[in-house]
Amino acid sequence: MERDLVEGAMAMLPLSIFGFKALWSPWFLLSILLAIGLYFLLTVVWRDKFERAEPISPRQISYFLVSMIILYIVKGSPVDLLGHILFSVHMTQMAVLLLVIAPFLIIGIPNWMWKKVFDAKILGSILRFFTKPLVSLMLFTFMFSLYHYPMVLDFVKLSSVLHAVFTITLFMAALSLWWPIINSLEGQPQLHGLKKIGYVILSAILVTPACALIIFVDVPVYDTYSTGEAWLKAMALCVPAGTLSGLTISGPELFTNMPTLYDQQLGGILMKVIQEAIYVVVLGRIFVKWYREEQLNADEITQQDLLERKKMTMHGY
Repeated sequence: MERDLVEGAMAMLPLSIFGFKALWSPWFLLSILLAIGLYFLLTVVWRDKFERAEPISPRQISYFLVSMIILYIVKGSPVDLLGHILFSVHMTQMAVLLLVIAPFLIIGIPNWMWKKVFDAKILGSILRFFTKPLVSLMLFTFMFSLYHYPMVLDFVKLSSVLHAVFTITLFMAALSLWWPIINSLEGQPQLHGLKKIGYVILSAILVTPACALIIFVDVPVYDTYSTGEAWLKAMALCVPAGTLSGLTISGPELFTNMPTLYDQQLGGILMKVIQEAIYVVVLGRIFVKWYREEQLNADEITQQDLLERKKMTMHGY
């Protein structure tokens, strides 16, 4: 009985034991603030120095700022530290990063800036290839599935360099996935109407196997979320070495009462539910826009047909 009470108390260890730096990532916050400052310098203060630069709209500013705020919340606040303890939080992080921040960032950056990027010789050629609808769809599916393959995720989480490279690469794949749906840059691949709807539905279908594997497997498959030694090594990515060495902890079970398997399955469910919810909203907006365009085109065709008939009547045909 006494042992159970001790274990129950230990299971409720607060995140504050890791310290301010691990909880709030001040250097990452500084990077976010610098990115926001650079954004306003380029789009407002120095805009006149760029050829064909246009004034930025309040809508673009809002989307960019919201994307930066959410980025700090999921990757710089205590949420990021919790994502190293609970797999379900990690999957929520990834869903928000890939399905919310990525499209918001595309919208927030004005077209004249995107054009500068795509006009660069080598970089532009690479981007034009990877933003083709079929290529971007396959690239994102492959990167997402590879990243969450147990051996790969465990290996990546044990190296700060690999973890950063994989996360950035996956985020770039997410940008390429959203580009054909969202971008309005002239000359870039854009999907319309039913093709855009089909693209979104196919994207949802292609990531389902990876989520299903996580949801329906009946044993914990990620050592960095279940095995004490691997978990401690993974925690070293976001917690100062001196902080860990001064603590007596053995694994994630000291911070949660949720069984590892349930946490793992919940992670797969949350990823799929968040994805489906976002895609339903996107599909609704696409369908409404497509319907309005079809109605507008139908009215224009009808008016043109009436004018043609009127002309034929006036000429006695």
